[in-house]
Amino acid sequence: MFETDVAVLGAGAAGLSLAHRLSGHVPGTRTPSVVLVDAPPGPLRPPPRTWCFWEHGRGRFDLAVRADWRRLRVRPPTGAPVEDDISPLRYKMIRSDDFEVLVARDLAHSPNVRRLEATVEALEEIEGGARVLLTEPGGRTRVLAARWVFDSRPLAGLPAARTTLLQHFHGWFVRTERPVFDRATAELMDFRTPQPAQGLSFGYVLPTGAHEALVEYTEFSPRPLTTAGYEAAVRHYADDVLRLGDTEIIATETGVIPMTDAPLSPRIGTSVFRIGAAGGATRPSTGYTFAGLQRQTQGVAAALRLGRRPVPPAAHSARSRAMDAVLLRALDSGRIDGPALFCRLFSSVSMRRLLRFLDGRTALYEDLAIGLRTPVGPMLRTAIELPGLPRRPYD
Repeated sequence: MFETDVAVLGAGAAGLSLAHRLSGHVPGTRTPSVVLVDAPPGPLRPPPRTWCFWEHGRGRFDLAVRADWRRLRVRPPTGAPVEDDISPLRYKMIRSDDFEVLVARDLAHSPNVRRLEATVEALEEIEGGARVLLTEPGGRTRVLAARWVFDSRPLAGLPAARTTLLQHFHGWFVRTERPVFDRATAELMDFRTPQPAQGLSFGYVLPTGAHEALVEYTEFSPRPLTTAGYEAAVRHYADDVLRLGDTEIIATETGVIPMTDAPLSPRIGTSVFRIGAAGGATRPSTGYTFAGLQRQTQGVAAALRLGRRPVPPAAHSARSRAMDAVLLRALDSGRIDGPALFCRLFSSVSMRRLLRFLDGRTALYEDLAIGLRTPVGPMLRTAIELPGLPRRPYD
């Protein structure tokens, strides 16, 4: 058995972010010993993926930012698009491989963080901490004892919820023969896509040059598509909607993000906590996770360095989660038209304010003002019925 102050299970965005915040010495604070447990190459490691978020000015991980934009565009199914300058905010894109390289370089020089490649077989609380049973790639079994454990691995299943939709997507990193992309503007939501029977769909374009971009098809709906269904949807969007012409596909990405009002508590036990998407870092109404997990890991790291109990803070306020629950139910029930709702919001509220709203940084009066720009009747009926709905397991 070997011991550490902090064990971080999983080296995705949340695990790497927490280890990075705990690396090195900060004058006047404690420096905990940290073991970061990363799954061996194989099915337990997620494929390369893209994370997007917005922030003011320079950020902690700017060296990993592949591109950023200060202008965003939303396109309705028909009619003129809505564009806005979000300055001083920037909408930023990070590729997971760039993020991993940046964090790995910094951790390699950290005297208090150790990386370990192993599979977590079991996790149990013991007096004064927790014990993790690990199997290394060669088959050797080891036991890691830690005062605090932060588990960032995906949940095996979703808790019972009143509403669970999936944000599922498939995207191409493309290079076109003609200069077809506006490098200065990100296409946040393009509703010129065929809409599913339940939920909504939109296109998403993040240009990194006049010839290069991430072109993605996204749905909010109860079930993912087949591989052929995703390919057909992206092909239709690229060829028939964007009319890109001759296109080379450099890489692809596919993902599924649960959008649920299920309670995702970061507390597992006295010394064991969840962080990241499993700990409630995902904003239920949008699927954005990266900014939420940064708030979580920042709070955890600050508590550990000050010698306090490191309970991960809520990534989103109770008010934000309540509003998201109403929106998800209204979308899932078909009570509101998703594309019409989002286009109405973006055309009547500044994008800066909407992004602040999605980060939970708006005051109550601002939330109410935004709410009045939604279909008030259907949303109120949904809010009234919501407390009486049973929570059911997601199938």
